[in-house]
Amino acid sequence: MSQDPRAILNDNPMSWLQILTVAITIGLNALDGFDIQSISFASPGIAADWGVQRGALGIVLSMELLGMGIGAFTLGGLADKIGRRHTILICLIFMVVGMAMASVSSSIMELSIWRVITGLGIGGMLAATNATVAEFANKKSRTLCISLMAIGYPIGAIVGGEISARLLVNNSWNIVFEFGAIITACFIPLVWFFVPESPAFLTDKQPHGALEKINKALERMGHSVVQALPALTAEEKNHAIGDIFKPALIRTTILITIAYFMHIATFYFILKWAPSIVVDMGFNPSSAARVLVSANLGGAIGGGILGLIAIRYSLHWLTIGSMLLSFPLIIVFGSGYSELGTLSLAAAIAGFFTNAGVVGLYALVATSFPTHVRATATGFAIGVGRGGAFLSPIIAGYMFQAGLGLQTVAVFMACGSLIAAVSLMLLSRKKESITVAAEA
Repeated sequence: MSQDPRAILNDNPMSWLQILTVAITIGLNALDGFDIQSISFASPGIAADWGVQRGALGIVLSMELLGMGIGAFTLGGLADKIGRRHTILICLIFMVVGMAMASVSSSIMELSIWRVITGLGIGGMLAATNATVAEFANKKSRTLCISLMAIGYPIGAIVGGEISARLLVNNSWNIVFEFGAIITACFIPLVWFFVPESPAFLTDKQPHGALEKINKALERMGHSVVQALPALTAEEKNHAIGDIFKPALIRTTILITIAYFMHIATFYFILKWAPSIVVDMGFNPSSAARVLVSANLGGAIGGGILGLIAIRYSLHWLTIGSMLLSFPLIIVFGSGYSELGTLSLAAAIAGFFTNAGVVGLYALVATSFPTHVRATATGFAIGVGRGGAFLSPIIAGYMFQAGLGLQTVAVFMACGSLIAAVSLMLLSRKKESITVAAEA
């Protein structure tokens, strides 16, 4: 019988607690989806109340993305030091405070600060949950579980969008942030009581009391306990989070990060500017929220389908294909339509392929790095990559302000997905990619 908890979780059917943990991470990512989208839902009302021009509005739209980059670097690395569970709880506190205080902001500066705080929690959360799912899922279901976690983002945006559309009909933009803070706070007890620390993390680190914690988690999951943990080799004892920059992993680190940076810039052009674009076409803010919901609905379906297909086909090439198709579809969305139904359909199809590419990137990160740097690698890719998310709304905003038309801006922003696909084509999927199956 195996004495390695990682092999026990890897080779056996998933228990109810493992499935519940994955389900909670889907909910956590849904919170990220709503929290990030909340400023997009509120932006037309903010612009109207405060007389904000497009350039300044683009900066406000990017503030939580700046926070996400910082949070991914700092809190993502923290998850490889203190654990996945504690990091998730810390991130939830940042998100609750940021959303609650954003609801009572009275100036652009004040709102921007609280959006950065919210972004800190979101950035760390993405890194911690990606590692958590990879380590609680078994080998057979890992890619699918990561995909399901990732599509929690558009699901949160869809549900949040529908609720926001109704809240905004008779209320001010502040209520969107109030709703987000309340829902986020509800997840703190869920994580506290139902998400144990990752046995893979504890096995890799082996802190004081690791065996007892691992066996308690294994018992809760219905698996057999172990009598002793596998002895750490000299190489494992010397593991450091800086290993992502060592020869075995640096090429993977750089190319995945470039791909994430460029594709996420395209992705956030749709997510951040769609509501304002729709309002500028003469539709009301409630209709604008529904177009964004369509984009996220397409994204959820696209991510789910990619996860299912990746069980049998190459995740690497499926991700590349999604990015290549994102390029023309963003351009099609930028053609501009006078009918709300047609505009919603174009947004949904564009969302299908852009989010499938994002889901593929999360799975590639999780399956390309070993346990001791999994959250760090995810955090690094997200941290640098969010630079693309941060710059995307700003660049688009100033392009609009300079008088460029929607079609021209859409063509320029779509190029990010094309560059990302080329980066992944250059990524060798040989033995430099240390798979989760070998270590988790």
